[in-house]
Amino acid sequence: MKKSFYVLVLFGLLIAGILSACGGDNTTEAEAEGNTGGNDGGDGDKHKIGILAPAVTHGWVAAVAYHAENRAEELSDEIEYQIQTSSNAEEMTSQLDDLMTWGAEAIVAFPQWEGMEVPIQKALDADIEVVNFDIEIDAEGVYRVAGDNEDMGIQGANYIVDKIGTKGTVVVLENPSAGSVSKLRVNGFKDTIADIAPDMNLETYAAEFTRESGLSDFSDILTSLDHIDAVYSIDDETSIGVLQAINEAGRDEIQVVTGGAACRSTLK
Repeated sequence: MKKSFYVLVLFGLLIAGILSACGGDNTTEAEAEGNTGGNDGGDGDKHKIGILAPAVTHGWVAAVAYHAENRAEELSDEIEYQIQTSSNAEEMTSQLDDLMTWGAEAIVAFPQWEGMEVPIQKALDADIEVVNFDIEIDAEGVYRVAGDNEDMGIQGANYIVDKIGTKGTVVVLENPSAGSVSKLRVNGFKDTIADIAPDMNLETYAAEFTRESGLSDFSDILTSLDHIDAVYSIDDETSIGVLQAINEAGRDEIQVVTGGAACRSTLK
């Protein structure tokens, strides 16, 4: 099958995931351990697709994996697939090796961390088509599917300035382990603030994309800062934890908490 077939299939798997909002009830067995779909008998007329996804710690991640697997099932007349989940780059690299040994002709790579450049380049050099979803993998020949993370930062900056004005203290929550996603969202925000509100005081802290991190880390931040006007959070799960920390601390001066990724519970 030509290269275009694999690319279209992989984009189809991922577009379904991008369009899904996050939700906690979309988990399947595939998120806990590797799952094989399609024809287990190795029918030579079917094409082998591998899906590398992170272990579920976040509703949006669960939804992406869920919808990607559903789409793969819909294509089961044409493909066999394996979905593997991991918690770090080392584990995902081992699973990538397993997929290559299995004979994967194309792979969807959805890491939530950096460090996949060398193993993905190895797959590409072996003539395996790779679609990289979300966090950027800097490898030659990879196809990229991602949202406009920089614009999220731009929109967040404009929204906060609209609500609190051009002066105040804003806590910026970044997630360095999220690689390009965090970097683009935070840089878009800070660059825009520098243009439209240069006197704004920005306090930057690290937090993971989980409610638990939002609660724990922001509770510490509230202790260290006497006054906060707004919070630029780059993820809805983090933001839910932040709001809980604010409520538990009884802090009523904070006017704005942003988010990102359209978590279902934040849209109600």
